[in-house]
Amino acid sequence: MRLLKAAVFVLCLAPLAWLLWLGFRQDLGANPIEHVTHATGLWALRLLAATLAVTPLRKLTGLSQLIRLRRMLGLFAFFYGCLHLLTYLWLDQFFDAAEIARDIVKRPFITAGFAAFAAMVPLAVTSTAGWIRRLGGRRWQLLHRLVYLSAAAAVVHFFWLVKSDLRRPLAYAVLVALLLGLRVLLRKRRASPAAPSVAG
Repeated sequence: MRLLKAAVFVLCLAPLAWLLWLGFRQDLGANPIEHVTHATGLWALRLLAATLAVTPLRKLTGLSQLIRLRRMLGLFAFFYGCLHLLTYLWLDQFFDAAEIARDIVKRPFITAGFAAFAAMVPLAVTSTAGWIRRLGGRRWQLLHRLVYLSAAAAVVHFFWLVKSDLRRPLAYAVLVALLLGLRVLLRKRRASPAAPSVAG
């Protein structure tokens, strides 16, 4: 598990390292800010999907130790979400509050993106064992269902952002819907008194 966690940690940092390498080589394309914004946003969404996949995969395979990867994946999703938002606020808008407000009104996909990020903030803050003890297991689990809202809002953000080719946002929408549906089915199966127990 230590080797697996180390490998996942390195893989999660790889997209950032690649962006830095492209920036060093001045190979980020004609619009570097747009390239960085889209890349960090996509990786935030991908890692959110990976976070959602941990519990179903753990229950279906019986590999209970996979749960130890969920916190890391969730924090990396938040990390890339922070980079995505910071790129927009700083490099795109130069922290111009009036311009950002106009942009939110003019382009609803930005509102969806803010909602996805805002839902991740309490998840990141309360991801430690200390917060689980303070909140209690049940309340902590209820709070962390915000990951569903964050993933759904991120998909809407991506869908509204794309103007022509909708294949990629639709693919992510299907993936997130499948993962959420699978989690709901597994929860119902666990709650049913007649259902056999699931390992992990």
